[in-house]
Amino acid sequence: MVIFKRFIIMVQFFTSIPVPVNIECSEKDYGKGLVFAPLVGLILGIFMCFVYKLLSLFLPANIISVLLVIVYIALTGGLHLDGLGDTFDGLYSNRPKEKILEIMRDSRVGTNAVLALVSIILLNYVLLTELNTNPHIIEALLLFPVAGRIGSLMGAGVSVYARKNEGLGKSFIDHCGKKEMFFGGILSIVIFSAIYGVKGLIMAAIVMITAVIITKIFTKKIEGATGDILGAVCELNQTTFLVLFYIMEVVLKI
Repeated sequence: MVIFKRFIIMVQFFTSIPVPVNIECSEKDYGKGLVFAPLVGLILGIFMCFVYKLLSLFLPANIISVLLVIVYIALTGGLHLDGLGDTFDGLYSNRPKEKILEIMRDSRVGTNAVLALVSIILLNYVLLTELNTNPHIIEALLLFPVAGRIGSLMGAGVSVYARKNEGLGKSFIDHCGKKEMFFGGILSIVIFSAIYGVKGLIMAAIVMITAVIITKIFTKKIEGATGDILGAVCELNQTTFLVLFYIMEVVLKI
């Protein structure tokens, strides 16, 4: 029962998919529930594939890519994009730790946030357009949301909470540890391998590593992570996956 509860919590938190169930939960349920984050990513990927199949019946590649990006933002509620913007506003403000954390909590959007958001959205659009005619586009659409949620899982698992007070990411970071990373990693490997074969196994390992690297870069300056940083790692890790997928399928043609 607790497994099902935590899975539903993750779907409700990470997506805008309506799940009309009221569940009593604790902070522990959020952190422990991160083990199911890759599976939530797969659900998002299935939605993306459905939209792609529908749009490809009557629209050209570039328009499909724009609409895929928009649909994906709608499916996630822009949650991780918000974290990406706040993270770049704070970390690249060249301020001390406490001021960085204050900036990250500010609801106003700065120049660094705009630049990060525009860059990541444009890169996703271009990569999806380039992959549109690739025979493995379905695999890419299924797996890139999984890669993103691997980022949030690994990011929380290797971090400590940066703030002294409560915050959105505290429950995730405090209660997600090596056990959740291990079982979430196994789940990720199974998903990647089932969809993309041996190449999926390799790719799963790579995106776990890139998630940890990105997290370490972001957390160094403020000696810990926040919910915004977990969102930023999610966004950057899924774009990293698309870049790697493009290199593997289009450039190297492995």
